[in-house]
Amino acid sequence: MIRHPAFEVAPWTLTERRLDLDVLAQTESVFALSNGHIGLRGNLDEGEPHGAPGTFLNGFYELRPLPYAEAGYGYPESGQTVVNVTNGKLIRLLVGDEPFDLRYGTLHQHERVLDLRAGTLTRTARWTSPTGTSVRIRSTRLVSYTHRAVAAIRYEVEAVDRPTHLVVQSELVANETQTSAGGDPRAAATLRSPLVAEDSVVDGDNLAIMVHRTRASGLRVAAGMWHEIDGPDGTVTEAQGSDDVSRVTVATMLSPGQKLRLVKFFSYGWSAKRSRPALHDQVAAALAAARLVGWDGLRADQRRFLDAFWDGADVEVEGDAEVQQAVRFGLFHLLQSAARLEERPIPAKGLTGSGYDGHAFWDTEIFVLPVLTHTYPRAVADALSWRRSILPLARARARQLGLRGAAFPWRTIHGEECSGYWPAGAAAFHVNADIAHAVAQYVDACQDAAFDRDTGLHVLVETARLWCALGHHDASGRYRIDGVTGPDEYTAVTDNNVYTNLLAQRNLREAAEAAARHPAVAARLQVTEEEIRRWRDAAEAMTVPWDERLGVHPQSEGFTQHALWDFAATGPDRYPLLLHFPYFDLYRRQVVKQADVVLAMHLRGDAFTPEQKAGNFAYYEALTVRDSSLSACTQAVIAAEVGYLELAYRYLGEAALMDLADLEKNTVDGVHMASLAGAWIALVAGFGGMRAGGGRMCFAPSLPSGITRLAFRLRYRGSLMSVSATEETTAYRLLEGPPITLTHHGEEFDLGQEEVTRPNPPRPAPEREVHQPPGREPRPRRPRG
Repeated sequence: MIRHPAFEVAPWTLTERRLDLDVLAQTESVFALSNGHIGLRGNLDEGEPHGAPGTFLNGFYELRPLPYAEAGYGYPESGQTVVNVTNGKLIRLLVGDEPFDLRYGTLHQHERVLDLRAGTLTRTARWTSPTGTSVRIRSTRLVSYTHRAVAAIRYEVEAVDRPTHLVVQSELVANETQTSAGGDPRAAATLRSPLVAEDSVVDGDNLAIMVHRTRASGLRVAAGMWHEIDGPDGTVTEAQGSDDVSRVTVATMLSPGQKLRLVKFFSYGWSAKRSRPALHDQVAAALAAARLVGWDGLRADQRRFLDAFWDGADVEVEGDAEVQQAVRFGLFHLLQSAARLEERPIPAKGLTGSGYDGHAFWDTEIFVLPVLTHTYPRAVADALSWRRSILPLARARARQLGLRGAAFPWRTIHGEECSGYWPAGAAAFHVNADIAHAVAQYVDACQDAAFDRDTGLHVLVETARLWCALGHHDASGRYRIDGVTGPDEYTAVTDNNVYTNLLAQRNLREAAEAAARHPAVAARLQVTEEEIRRWRDAAEAMTVPWDERLGVHPQSEGFTQHALWDFAATGPDRYPLLLHFPYFDLYRRQVVKQADVVLAMHLRGDAFTPEQKAGNFAYYEALTVRDSSLSACTQAVIAAEVGYLELAYRYLGEAALMDLADLEKNTVDGVHMASLAGAWIALVAGFGGMRAGGGRMCFAPSLPSGITRLAFRLRYRGSLMSVSATEETTAYRLLEGPPITLTHHGEEFDLGQEEVTRPNPPRPAPEREVHQPPGREPRPRRPRG
């Protein structure tokens, strides 16, 4: 865990008062800035020391071979790995002839502040060089939401106690040395010098542009920088360029109290098709636009953008200041991952690190997009339009597997399947229903008819066709989907996974309804009435396993007959199990990596009775080890629904603090986007009881003892509303948009211009105790109010 006493708990900032090199890599992820197109890890301006340098562009990758001990039909032949592109963050400082390096001299003061309302990372330091010269340094960094290709740094150095000779070197550096991934499969492959130089241009004393390409994927990237310099008379500037390094050097002499100020604008562009001159000119144009707006304009635009976001997305938590900070931190990173997607994916780590090779998984559709659907819906349309754009590759993958329709990849950057773990890459078909689920949620919440017609319908039709190719009616007429891997990766290639079948059932029904809404487009997609009948028949006859003896839904057929995992003999140092035990042993035991049936109860609550939810929850609590960051928020939601409010509160803490406390011990590789979304999900869907679908939005607020008031804002069908719950009552207020019909604990009411307040009924105590595997209980919450 990050044991960082310098992290202050505050409602709108994350502040580090002291530099701790032991957790430098983790804080680089936490302090990362992004806009969904450019991602900058929170590395120190001077570049060293660092944990893991990183500058990422969404969708920019290199190919690498996927080695197999034994080849198999349908195995992907190459993987895709995110590339650490040209680093534009670097600003090196020499005081006299001593480099500013925190490992030498004396660091008197160091502070970094991530401002969630300003969208900036500010760093201040006071340092005395080994030769006794003191300086103050202040830098502010941003990645622009309004200028997609632009980032900027304002850098200021002040002489403290004597005349001081300073040299500032602002650089673009390609092919930085990367750290090894080690043996953790969650980390990225290490690429050595992935960029080949094509062009390096220096123009005047403060402009440089470099162009590189990848060796195998054939992508081209351009990076450029331009500077505004404000120093005393006699300040000199020069620029130099080579294949992998471009540098603007500023030298000056400061008297005590004098300052040197530098504003660095840097920009990126990449393409698989555009020429070197075209990319060069694109970057130059982006820099010109940034210069026109200026530093003050960029900061003002950033604040206006975030003000508008928080007006429609903020969550207030009274009674637990730590969770308050964490949920806003999570929403901020979700926005950063998606603000300027423009038909690109949202990777599992966003653009904050190279974990999982920069791949996008099903996490996006099931955890991240539901939050954005109700807080920043334009990003959802972008993310799902990317899925629409890779449909040709998904159809090709389905044909390779002998199926009709589209088989979306389990993990990818560009659209091809990149998983060498075949039980997921070739059998985790639930990703197709997950994408369809996100499509249906977005269309329901936003009523975007153009998207429904031009994007949603295409995705729903092709995914529905997959289920009809993959499943079959058995002799009794039940529809079966055999040989698949559900969300729980510790149980692979099974028959009739409950989660998969229930999400596929909804997929089939949504496809039929979308085709009926848009018959002309459906006809162009060769959808026939007979095909729609097959979709409806398969959905109606879908198999949902049930164990009469235990009174629970088996995760898949036969699961409840497997031997139990010996949890008592599994020490805490043996988790996550996937790093210490062979998969074959996990597959044949009752042990659950992450919520599976419990996730089905959240997403398809209509398919379960209250009694079934309570029974299933109790059964799977005793089996779920949460070796995945995806589990805690889902367990929080269902724990709250079935009455275990204090347990739900503990799961909320785990989801919310996943990265701020480095609970999975891999925040070094980037923050966990799904778990950051999970803090919102646990609060809004868990303690707020929010469920939406079919034109209805329902709430059932019930708070744990550690939260005295929960308030949140969300959007649905053109209306922006606020919900404010205490233990006794809930107040609903319409902030903008048309009146809307809502449901409070089963009671319908109309919300118009007048605030509506309703009492919260007491939540009955659950009838049974629940237990987690020994040593895998969620950590107790100690509210920091």
